[in-house]
Amino acid sequence: MAKDKLIGVDLGGTTIKFAILTQDGEIQQKWSIRTNILDEGSHIVPDIIDSINHHLDLFQLSTDRIIGIGMGTPGTVDFDNGTVRAAYNLNWSGVQEVRAQIEAGTGLPLTLDNDANCAALGEQWKGAGDNEPDVDFITLGTGVGGGLVMNGKLVHGAAGSAGEIGHVVVEPDGYQCTCGNKGCLEQYASATGVVHLAQDAAENYVGKARLKEMIDNGDEVTSKIVFDLAKEGDYLANEVVDEVAHYLGLACANLANIINPTKIIIGGGVSAAGIFLLDRVNQSFQKFAFSTAREATTLKLAELGNDAGAYGAASIALQSGRTID
Repeated sequence: MAKDKLIGVDLGGTTIKFAILTQDGEIQQKWSIRTNILDEGSHIVPDIIDSINHHLDLFQLSTDRIIGIGMGTPGTVDFDNGTVRAAYNLNWSGVQEVRAQIEAGTGLPLTLDNDANCAALGEQWKGAGDNEPDVDFITLGTGVGGGLVMNGKLVHGAAGSAGEIGHVVVEPDGYQCTCGNKGCLEQYASATGVVHLAQDAAENYVGKARLKEMIDNGDEVTSKIVFDLAKEGDYLANEVVDEVAHYLGLACANLANIINPTKIIIGGGVSAAGIFLLDRVNQSFQKFAFSTAREATTLKLAELGNDAGAYGAASIALQSGRTID
């Protein structure tokens, strides 16, 4: 029986998303389950095993047809040993023998990678990257993550931290970052960073603006509210968006200068601001990028949404060629 199916798993702190795909990247089935992080996350891997086995039975799909399972996970992945550590939002404090357990429980080969890397590969393969070989991905959420794809494959670096653009310093001695440094992009372009910029801008602004009124009144302000007010013409909100775009465009320019991709794809919750944000980021990018990189690289919005991780996870399974002896 020909092996012609892939399983992609996107492990998140609240939801685990699954997909069964063809080897050409067509999703044929998808489902999700809640992530149970109780008891030090000890239920997570067994739940994944049970869900895969159940759905293979449900769809009457033989394991003989499965090329492999790919999974994106938070935390630090040991690619050689198939383990995960420091995935604190999963309540995993120690090293987790993820690959050994899932392979034993399903009888299928498993390939692991970081969740942001999988989203990057998914967008490169089936999303805004148009399957071009050199694509970079930036995700703007509570933090800022990313992944680098070169020659169609993920770049991990010496310690597995390649693509951590969120910790590129864009403002020397700027806002304190959780990583220990100051001025990281994450503190200026993430959802929390946007709010921090807004609060500082309101404190120093003496004019009249709805954003300032909300902050002065102690109302809840989110990154979405900042962008919505900017779209409505609020002066202070637009100043904040311009500042966010400045830092993000600067980081994209530096990335393009070093890596020289054809596309830099921007995804995540903050990117929901869409073209309104992207156009301003591109202005900053055009200002700071080296001419050769500027001409070769296009900034685009991500296209796959919540499916990006599953696509990318399936792709790493396809690329790895891993088998179980």
